[in-house]
Amino acid sequence: MEFIIKSKALYTTWVFYKPNRILFDTGEGISDELGNKIYGIEKIFFTHAHVDHIAGLWGIINTRNNAMGSRDKKLEIYFPKGSTNIIEYINFINKMNKRLRYEVDYIELNLSDKIDINSKRFIKPFKTRHSPGEISYGYQILEKRRRLKKEYRDLPQEKIKNLIVNEKVDILEDFCANILTISGDSLPIPPEFAKDCDTLIHECTFFDESDRKIRNHTSLRELQRLIKETNPKRLIIYHVSSRYNSKINEVKLLLTREFPKTEIEIIHPDKVMKI
Repeated sequence: MEFIIKSKALYTTWVFYKPNRILFDTGEGISDELGNKIYGIEKIFFTHAHVDHIAGLWGIINTRNNAMGSRDKKLEIYFPKGSTNIIEYINFINKMNKRLRYEVDYIELNLSDKIDINSKRFIKPFKTRHSPGEISYGYQILEKRRRLKKEYRDLPQEKIKNLIVNEKVDILEDFCANILTISGDSLPIPPEFAKDCDTLIHECTFFDESDRKIRNHTSLRELQRLIKETNPKRLIIYHVSSRYNSKINEVKLLLTREFPKTEIEIIHPDKVMKI
Protein backbone atom coordinates (compact mmCIF):
# COMPACT_ATOMS: atom_id res chain seq x y z
CA MET A 1 0.00 0.00 0.00
CA GLU A 2 1.45 3.34 -1.12
CA PHE A 3 -1.50 5.73 -0.89
CA ILE A 4 -4.38 6.54 1.41
CA ILE A 5 -6.77 8.89 -0.39
CA LYS A 6 -10.04 10.61 0.34
CA SER A 7 -11.50 12.88 -2.31
CA LYS A 8 -15.06 14.07 -2.70
CA ALA A 9 -15.37 17.13 -4.91
CA LEU A 10 -16.49 20.22 -2.99
CA TYR A 11 -16.26 18.49 0.42
CA THR A 12 -12.76 17.15 1.14
CA THR A 13 -9.58 16.08 -0.64
CA TRP A 14 -6.28 14.73 0.68
CA VAL A 15 -3.65 12.27 -0.54
CA PHE A 16 -1.19 10.57 1.82
CA TYR A 17 1.87 9.16 0.04
CA LYS A 18 3.18 6.68 2.56
CA PRO A 19 6.69 5.84 1.19
CA ASN A 20 7.94 9.39 1.77
CA ARG A 21 5.46 10.44 4.51
CA ILE A 22 4.09 13.23 2.33
CA LEU A 23 0.59 14.66 2.45
CA PHE A 24 -0.93 16.52 -0.47
CA ASP A 25 -3.70 18.81 0.80
CA THR A 26 -5.56 18.49 4.09
CA GLY A 27 -9.28 18.27 3.50
CA GLU A 28 -11.81 18.16 6.31
CA GLY A 29 -11.85 15.02 8.48
CA ILE A 30 -8.32 13.91 7.70
CA SER A 31 -7.14 13.62 11.31
CA ASP A 32 -10.00 11.30 12.19
CA GLU A 33 -9.46 9.14 9.10
CA LEU A 34 -5.67 8.82 9.36
CA GLY A 35 -5.56 8.56 13.17
CA ASN A 36 -2.06 7.97 14.50
CA LYS A 37 -0.61 8.11 10.98
CA ILE A 38 -0.69 11.92 11.17
CA TYR A 39 2.25 11.78 13.59
CA GLY A 40 4.44 10.28 10.85
CA ILE A 41 3.73 13.00 8.28
CA GLU A 42 6.89 14.98 7.54
CA LYS A 43 5.83 17.29 4.72
CA ILE A 44 2.51 18.77 3.61
CA PHE A 45 2.05 20.30 0.16
CA PHE A 46 -0.97 22.46 -0.61
CA THR A 47 -2.16 22.67 -4.20
CA HIS A 48 -4.37 25.73 -3.60
CA ALA A 49 -6.34 27.55 -0.92
CA HIS A 50 -9.89 26.25 -1.36
CA VAL A 51 -11.41 25.17 1.94
CA ASP A 52 -12.02 21.54 0.92
CA HIS A 53 -8.25 21.20 0.49
CA ILE A 54 -6.98 23.03 3.59
CA ALA A 55 -9.65 22.79 6.30
CA GLY A 56 -8.07 19.77 8.00
CA LEU A 57 -4.74 21.45 8.74
CA TRP A 58 -5.99 22.91 12.02
CA GLY A 59 -6.92 19.42 13.22
CA ILE A 60 -3.50 18.02 12.29
CA ILE A 61 -1.61 20.84 14.03
CA ASN A 62 -3.79 20.71 17.14
CA THR A 63 -3.90 16.92 17.48
CA ARG A 64 -0.13 16.58 17.14
CA ASN A 65 0.32 19.34 19.69
CA ASN A 66 -1.87 17.67 22.32
CA ALA A 67 -0.79 14.06 21.78
CA MET A 68 1.22 12.28 24.44
CA GLY A 69 3.81 10.94 22.01
CA SER A 70 7.10 12.36 20.80
CA ARG A 71 7.10 15.97 19.63
CA ASP A 72 10.62 16.07 18.26
CA LYS A 73 9.56 15.59 14.63
CA LYS A 74 9.41 18.80 12.63
CA LEU A 75 6.48 19.37 10.29
CA GLU A 76 7.11 21.24 7.04
CA ILE A 77 4.17 22.85 5.23
CA TYR A 78 4.62 24.07 1.65
CA PHE A 79 2.21 26.22 -0.36
CA PRO A 80 2.13 28.36 -3.53
CA LYS A 81 3.92 31.67 -3.08
CA GLY A 82 1.49 34.55 -2.89
CA SER A 83 -1.51 32.52 -1.71
CA THR A 84 -2.90 35.08 0.73
CA ASN A 85 -5.80 32.87 1.83
CA ILE A 86 -3.42 30.12 2.97
CA ILE A 87 -1.29 32.69 4.79
CA GLU A 88 -4.36 34.05 6.59
CA TYR A 89 -5.42 30.53 7.56
CA ILE A 90 -1.94 29.76 8.91
CA ASN A 91 -2.01 32.97 10.96
CA PHE A 92 -5.36 31.92 12.43
CA ILE A 93 -4.05 28.46 13.34
CA ASN A 94 -1.00 29.99 14.99
CA LYS A 95 -3.21 32.27 17.10
CA MET A 96 -5.25 29.27 18.21
CA ASN A 97 -2.10 27.28 19.10
CA LYS A 98 0.06 29.84 20.90
CA ARG A 99 1.84 27.15 22.92
CA LEU A 100 2.96 24.94 20.07
CA ARG A 101 5.23 22.24 21.47
CA TYR A 102 6.89 21.11 18.26
CA GLU A 103 8.49 22.84 15.30
CA VAL A 104 6.41 23.76 12.26
CA ASP A 105 7.93 25.44 9.22
CA TYR A 106 5.73 27.22 6.68
CA ILE A 107 7.43 27.61 3.30
CA GLU A 108 6.15 29.57 0.30
CA LEU A 109 7.09 27.86 -2.96
CA ASN A 110 8.22 29.43 -6.20
CA LEU A 111 7.86 27.40 -9.40
CA SER A 112 11.66 27.23 -9.63
CA ASP A 113 12.04 25.61 -6.20
CA LYS A 114 13.16 22.02 -5.60
CA ILE A 115 12.48 20.30 -2.28
CA ASP A 116 14.71 17.39 -1.37
CA ILE A 117 13.02 14.33 0.13
CA ASN A 118 16.16 12.22 0.43
CA SER A 119 19.48 11.84 -1.40
CA LYS A 120 17.75 10.70 -4.61
CA ARG A 121 14.19 12.01 -4.54
CA PHE A 122 12.91 15.57 -4.73
CA ILE A 123 9.68 17.46 -5.37
CA LYS A 124 9.06 20.17 -7.95
CA PRO A 125 5.90 22.29 -8.25
CA PHE A 126 4.32 23.30 -11.55
CA LYS A 127 1.59 25.77 -12.39
CA THR A 128 -1.96 24.57 -12.96
CA ARG A 129 -5.16 26.23 -14.21
CA HIS A 130 -8.04 26.27 -11.77
CA SER A 131 -9.90 29.35 -10.50
CA PRO A 132 -9.22 32.89 -11.75
CA GLY A 133 -7.22 34.84 -9.20
CA GLU A 134 -6.31 31.69 -7.23
CA ILE A 135 -2.71 30.46 -7.43
CA SER A 136 -2.67 26.70 -7.87
CA TYR A 137 0.14 24.15 -8.19
CA GLY A 138 0.55 20.53 -9.11
CA TYR A 139 3.57 18.54 -7.93
CA GLN A 140 6.04 15.97 -9.24
CA ILE A 141 8.12 13.53 -7.22
CA LEU A 142 11.27 12.91 -9.24
CA GLU A 143 14.10 10.46 -8.61
CA LYS A 144 17.71 10.72 -9.78
CA ARG A 145 18.75 7.61 -11.72
CA ARG A 146 21.26 6.40 -14.30
CA ARG A 147 20.57 4.56 -17.54
CA LEU A 148 22.28 3.52 -20.77
CA LYS A 149 22.86 6.30 -23.26
CA LYS A 150 20.56 6.02 -26.26
CA GLU A 151 23.25 4.79 -28.66
CA TYR A 152 24.01 1.77 -26.45
CA ARG A 153 20.52 0.58 -25.51
CA ASP A 154 20.13 -1.98 -28.30
CA LEU A 155 23.52 -3.62 -27.83
CA PRO A 156 23.81 -7.24 -26.60
CA GLN A 157 24.60 -7.72 -22.91
CA GLU A 158 28.11 -9.07 -23.61
CA LYS A 159 28.98 -6.05 -25.75
CA ILE A 160 27.81 -3.69 -22.99
CA LYS A 161 29.86 -5.59 -20.43
CA ASN A 162 32.95 -5.36 -22.65
CA LEU A 163 32.54 -1.61 -23.09
CA ILE A 164 32.36 -1.11 -19.33
CA VAL A 165 35.00 -3.60 -18.12
CA ASN A 166 37.58 -3.68 -20.88
CA GLU A 167 37.20 -0.50 -22.90
CA LYS A 168 36.28 1.70 -19.90
CA VAL A 169 33.65 3.54 -21.93
CA ASP A 170 31.19 5.73 -20.03
CA ILE A 171 27.92 4.40 -21.43
CA LEU A 172 25.60 5.71 -18.71
CA GLU A 173 23.77 9.02 -18.36
CA ASP A 174 21.94 10.74 -15.52
CA PHE A 175 18.21 11.29 -15.74
CA CYS A 176 15.23 11.99 -13.49
CA ALA A 177 12.49 9.38 -13.35
CA ASN A 178 8.97 10.71 -12.81
CA ILE A 179 7.74 8.72 -9.81
CA LEU A 180 4.54 10.65 -9.19
CA THR A 181 2.61 13.55 -10.65
CA ILE A 182 -0.43 14.99 -8.87
CA SER A 183 -2.67 17.62 -10.44
CA GLY A 184 -4.66 19.14 -7.59
CA ASP A 185 -7.89 20.80 -8.74
CA SER A 186 -7.17 21.73 -12.30
CA LEU A 187 -7.96 21.66 -15.96
CA PRO A 188 -5.80 19.02 -17.70
CA ILE A 189 -2.18 19.62 -16.68
CA PRO A 190 0.52 20.26 -19.31
CA PRO A 191 1.49 16.82 -20.70
CA GLU A 192 5.22 17.29 -20.10
CA PHE A 193 4.69 17.02 -16.33
CA ALA A 194 3.07 13.59 -16.59
CA LYS A 195 4.89 12.01 -19.53
CA ASP A 196 5.72 8.33 -18.83
CA CYS A 197 5.25 8.78 -15.08
CA ASP A 198 4.93 5.80 -12.76
CA THR A 199 1.77 7.19 -11.16
CA LEU A 200 -0.43 10.04 -12.35
CA ILE A 201 -3.01 11.27 -9.85
CA HIS A 202 -5.35 13.54 -11.78
CA GLU A 203 -8.68 15.06 -10.99
CA CYS A 204 -11.76 14.31 -13.09
CA THR A 205 -14.64 16.17 -11.50
CA PHE A 206 -16.98 15.77 -14.46
CA PHE A 207 -17.58 12.49 -16.28
CA ASP A 208 -20.14 14.33 -18.41
CA GLU A 209 -18.77 17.54 -19.89
CA SER A 210 -22.26 19.06 -20.17
CA ASP A 211 -22.48 19.10 -16.35
CA ARG A 212 -19.58 21.57 -16.16
CA LYS A 213 -20.88 25.13 -16.05
CA ILE A 214 -17.52 26.82 -15.42
CA ARG A 215 -14.35 25.51 -17.06
CA ASN A 216 -12.14 25.07 -13.99
CA HIS A 217 -12.10 21.28 -13.59
CA THR A 218 -11.22 18.37 -15.86
CA SER A 219 -13.78 16.36 -17.80
CA LEU A 220 -13.47 12.67 -18.67
CA ARG A 221 -13.00 13.44 -22.34
CA GLU A 222 -10.13 15.81 -21.56
CA LEU A 223 -8.52 13.26 -19.26
CA GLN A 224 -8.70 10.61 -21.98
CA ARG A 225 -6.76 12.91 -24.31
CA LEU A 226 -4.15 13.50 -21.61
CA ILE A 227 -3.68 9.77 -20.99
CA LYS A 228 -3.04 9.20 -24.70
CA GLU A 229 -0.36 11.89 -24.66
CA THR A 230 1.40 10.90 -21.44
CA ASN A 231 1.14 7.09 -21.20
CA PRO A 232 1.33 6.74 -17.38
CA LYS A 233 1.96 3.30 -15.91
CA ARG A 234 -0.77 3.89 -13.33
CA LEU A 235 -3.59 6.42 -13.24
CA ILE A 236 -5.47 7.33 -10.06
CA ILE A 237 -8.53 9.47 -10.77
CA TYR A 238 -9.73 11.63 -7.90
CA HIS A 239 -11.92 14.63 -7.08
CA VAL A 240 -14.91 12.98 -8.75
CA SER A 241 -18.32 14.59 -8.24
CA SER A 242 -20.59 12.40 -6.13
CA ARG A 243 -23.28 12.73 -8.80
CA TYR A 244 -21.35 9.98 -10.64
CA ASN A 245 -21.19 7.41 -7.83
CA SER A 246 -23.25 4.92 -9.80
CA LYS A 247 -21.04 5.33 -12.90
CA ILE A 248 -17.62 4.72 -11.35
CA ASN A 249 -17.37 1.03 -12.26
CA GLU A 250 -18.64 1.75 -15.77
CA VAL A 251 -16.05 4.48 -16.34
CA LYS A 252 -13.25 2.34 -14.90
CA LEU A 253 -14.14 -0.49 -17.31
CA LEU A 254 -14.27 1.97 -20.22
CA LEU A 255 -10.80 3.35 -19.43
CA THR A 256 -9.28 -0.07 -18.76
CA ARG A 257 -10.39 -1.23 -22.20
CA GLU A 258 -9.17 1.96 -23.89
CA PHE A 259 -5.81 1.98 -22.08
CA PRO A 260 -4.91 -1.68 -21.36
CA LYS A 261 -1.28 -0.86 -20.49
CA THR A 262 -2.27 1.60 -17.76
CA GLU A 263 -3.46 0.46 -14.34
CA ILE A 264 -6.62 2.43 -13.58
CA GLU A 265 -8.04 3.33 -10.15
CA ILE A 266 -10.91 5.72 -9.40
CA ILE A 267 -11.33 7.16 -5.91
CA HIS A 268 -14.94 6.73 -4.83
CA PRO A 269 -16.23 10.02 -3.36
CA ASP A 270 -17.72 8.28 -0.31
CA LYS A 271 -14.77 6.04 0.57
CA VAL A 272 -11.28 6.32 1.99
CA MET A 273 -9.22 4.20 -0.40
CA LYS A 274 -5.91 2.44 0.17
CA ILE A 275 -3.89 1.71 -2.96
